[in-house]
Amino acid sequence: MSKLTHFNEQGRAKMVDISEKEITSRIAIAHSSIKVNQEIYTKIIEGTFKKGDVLAVAQVAGVIAAKNTSDLIPMCHPLQLTGVDISFQWETKDPDHYELHIEATVKTTGKTGVEMEALTAASATALTVYDMCKAVDKGMIIGQTYLVQKSGGKSGDFKR
Repeated sequence: MSKLTHFNEQGRAKMVDISEKEITSRIAIAHSSIKVNQEIYTKIIEGTFKKGDVLAVAQVAGVIAAKNTSDLIPMCHPLQLTGVDISFQWETKDPDHYELHIEATVKTTGKTGVEMEALTAASATALTVYDMCKAVDKGMIIGQTYLVQKSGGKSGDFKR
């Protein structure tokens, strides 16, 4: 197992020094999901929520979250992102089980990766769907959030 780099010689937290790292193209894709009931699914699909277009607002929230990750996660470096894309796919298993799958893709050209930005974007997107729909049903379940894949950098590529 590799040595943890977020601690200084005194065992205290520090931001990793990336000044000697090479600039490379980096991409990360993260996934999250939210389970909703049929009423919420129908309202989202038909666009009848009073708060507006749920998926459009959630998409914007995901982009904003990716751009502001370093403000939320203490040891993340502020990054100049070159692209953020949030996509959705519905899965229906039975008449009252609708699951919205969220995929966040984040890109940059820099000295450190964008895994945390992708994970933050996916999480914020799911949370925004919950926030916009909670008046109908507070029983929604936000699912597992995880890194799907990443490329670029010294540690190489990862694919789940």
